[in-house]
Amino acid sequence: MKKVKPLILITNDDGITAPGIRALIAVMAEIGEVVVVAPDKPQSAMGHAITINSTLYLNKTSKIHDSITEYSCSGTPVDCVKIAVNEILDRKPDLCVSGVNHGSNSSINVIYSGTMSAAVEAGIEGIPAIGFSLLDYDWNADFESIKPFIRKITLEVLENKLPKDVVLNVNFPKLKTADIKGIKICRQAKALWMEKFDKRQTPQGKDYYWLAGEFVNQDSGEDTDEWALGQGYVSVVPVQFDLTAHHAMQQLNTWKWNE
Repeated sequence: MKKVKPLILITNDDGITAPGIRALIAVMAEIGEVVVVAPDKPQSAMGHAITINSTLYLNKTSKIHDSITEYSCSGTPVDCVKIAVNEILDRKPDLCVSGVNHGSNSSINVIYSGTMSAAVEAGIEGIPAIGFSLLDYDWNADFESIKPFIRKITLEVLENKLPKDVVLNVNFPKLKTADIKGIKICRQAKALWMEKFDKRQTPQGKDYYWLAGEFVNQDSGEDTDEWALGQGYVSVVPVQFDLTAHHAMQQLNTWKWNE
């Protein structure tokens, strides 16, 4: 009996023409049946935003690979997952992969990331999901070096299945394949952005601002994603979308809420 290939949904936040998603499509096409639904323009740092006050447009794109169906969507990465599941696919995907993002989504960046929010949305829908990011913001970054690791991680997820309500946040160091030391399962490093707003004026005298800032890693642990990446490893962080601070519930229950 012929083995049925897994159905893989691909999306991203850099837009459907980004080199990162083209690299991801190439790897996934070797593994399963691929459907692509991705933003028609860059949607970086959109977090878990969805479109509710304007229309969404979906366009089937010109075929790049004969066996791959691709759609561009006018919405956010999360919109792409929602519309794929509800309007395009005739069954639930076996896997959703998001990326490969141009730039880091390690540590606190996971909160802001459109790449990871698409993966989280798939997880909410009950679909195993992985977000992939490369620590290189260059549009012409070298994605060939990380393809073997993308393939390995994907096959492990398909074979072993992810724990319930968990998605993976995968970040790659900017290194050649031979220089990457391996894969590390990590926790998210405690870090933050020290924001700075560059205040300027238009020729008409109206103030405007550019957001800038510095990433500050406050975590010296050797089990974090930031440490792993700095040491030349691929970092894999299991992410949950239950935001309950369970460790705080006992303390809060000692307060005099109803007196």
